[in-house]
Amino acid sequence: MLRRLSALPIDKFLLALLATVAVATVLPAAGTAADVLSVVTKAAIALLFWLYGTRLSPQQALAGLRHWQLHLLVLAVTFVVFPVLGLIARSLVPTVLTIDLYTGLLFLCLVPSTVQSSIAFTSIARGNVSAAIVSASVSNIVGVVVTPLLVMLLMHTGGVPGMDPTAIRDIVVQLLLPFVAGQLMRPWVADWIARHGALTRVVDRGSILLVVYTAFSIGMTRHIWTTVTPWRVAAVAVISAVLLALVMAITVVAGQLAEFSRADRIVLLFCGSKKSLASGLPMALVLFPAATVGITMLPLMLFHQIQLIVCAVIAGRLARTADAAAGPA
Repeated sequence: MLRRLSALPIDKFLLALLATVAVATVLPAAGTAADVLSVVTKAAIALLFWLYGTRLSPQQALAGLRHWQLHLLVLAVTFVVFPVLGLIARSLVPTVLTIDLYTGLLFLCLVPSTVQSSIAFTSIARGNVSAAIVSASVSNIVGVVVTPLLVMLLMHTGGVPGMDPTAIRDIVVQLLLPFVAGQLMRPWVADWIARHGALTRVVDRGSILLVVYTAFSIGMTRHIWTTVTPWRVAAVAVISAVLLALVMAITVVAGQLAEFSRADRIVLLFCGSKKSLASGLPMALVLFPAATVGITMLPLMLFHQIQLIVCAVIAGRLARTADAAAGPA
């Protein structure tokens, strides 16, 4: 029986993601444990970007900066395509979505792309990691300004949203500085890192699992999942899945029309289709009343979980395709 199960084409990373969600449901991190988890997650992400810095030559890093067409297209998908689809979804009120759930759905369409998981999945899928680092980081930095402006323009929250100056600082300290440190240390550690490629794969996947556990724990401890009826939650999940599928299809077609390389199309696929819970949560706490922020965050929470599971499957398949094309080492 075990041999038959092991022979099934089941992605082990997907199983790990589902197991992480199950553990967070039963044993969510709260209080001191949540604080410790936050520190561990940040440390894992910093280690991941240090590893990226050791793996990428300065020439490759500069090449990532030069892909301005790719970066503009990622921004267009994140801050134009997503909002348009969010506005179209207004037709689902009140038959499928309540007005509060729709507000949350539109808000998820306005937040920036993820940084860590977009880059990690690009790395797993054998994409252009240097370009992904630039695209995902620029999206988050731009989102600090653009997301509140889009909220004021499209959602009429009634107040002037406060800006979170720590967002740029966090990107610099947690992502850019470790990457630069890795670049500086590359002459001494690059060969060792290359001989231990499994280390990067473990950190890639481990950091994503930590993010999933953290995000789902927040949902459990704040009782976000129990504020609406189960069928409404199911409806939001289906809509989120359809939204993700549409955007991913658009990025695939756009990458082909732009005649990007396979590595760059992977960047557009993962950086363009993602939405950041890490950026969205603090913004929502500032932009929306405390009484409604929980239900406002529900669509983004669901979308976040769905995108990680779907992208894990796609990244794994792309990696196997690339490895098969490359042949035995």
